[in-house]
Amino acid sequence: MVQLDEVLRDLHAESEALDRLVSGLSPEDWSRPTPAPGWSVAHQISHLHWTDEAATLANADPAAFLARLSETFVDPYTFVDRAAAAGVAPPDELLPRWRAGRAALVRALTEVPPGERRPWFGTSMSPLSSATGRVMETWAHGRDIAETFPDDERAREHLRPTDRLRHVAHIGYRTIGHSFESHGRPAPDAPFRVELTTVDGAVWEYGPQDAPNRVTGPALDFCLLVTQRRHPADLALQATGDAAAEWLTLAQAFAGPPGAGREPRAAR
Repeated sequence: MVQLDEVLRDLHAESEALDRLVSGLSPEDWSRPTPAPGWSVAHQISHLHWTDEAATLANADPAAFLARLSETFVDPYTFVDRAAAAGVAPPDELLPRWRAGRAALVRALTEVPPGERRPWFGTSMSPLSSATGRVMETWAHGRDIAETFPDDERAREHLRPTDRLRHVAHIGYRTIGHSFESHGRPAPDAPFRVELTTVDGAVWEYGPQDAPNRVTGPALDFCLLVTQRRHPADLALQATGDAAAEWLTLAQAFAGPPGAGREPRAAR
């Protein structure tokens, strides 16, 4: 079983890789639009910082987090965009803020008593799950930033898959039921089997072998799907079973309302 310290090491590595990429960008580059509609590079880092702060508060002071959570219900479909926009700042301000927030989150996660869970958006999470979610978000938003600079060698290097994707794949599998529920649909009763192949030929397996619903394909494609960085039509994922085929259109590893996803690239 994966332990918290292992996930925190991978979170640190993922964050440092993204830090190296964005710290080398000019202030003008921080204003560049990314593949996320309406979001610049600065919006992406602002969002990561905001979510790190929220996770720190949830783990260190659950009551204060729940009080803040009530603010999101005013308009739950726009609060993420509003929070990201509110935190946009020049890199010499935003980078130190993001770095300090990352360090504070690690301290908060390691100080939660064993066996306890903390509130999150629409659910509760253990420190292990919270850290896994931060790996997922850091990877997904880092990918948006890297794809903004297709001619930059550092960005191309950042896009290369690493073994840290196993955390994203894990949370993608664990949130299959949530994906249905977030769209107002009942979660399937029958189990899912997921089999993913990595670039080095390894196979990651989740769920019972005899499950009637199956999803197979590249691990990278699965991670792009569950973070809504690609439309299912652009991915080499195969679904067996009606529920699995439906899930491809609903997949969402993150908490909160349904995401808008991305348009098919072939349609552009």
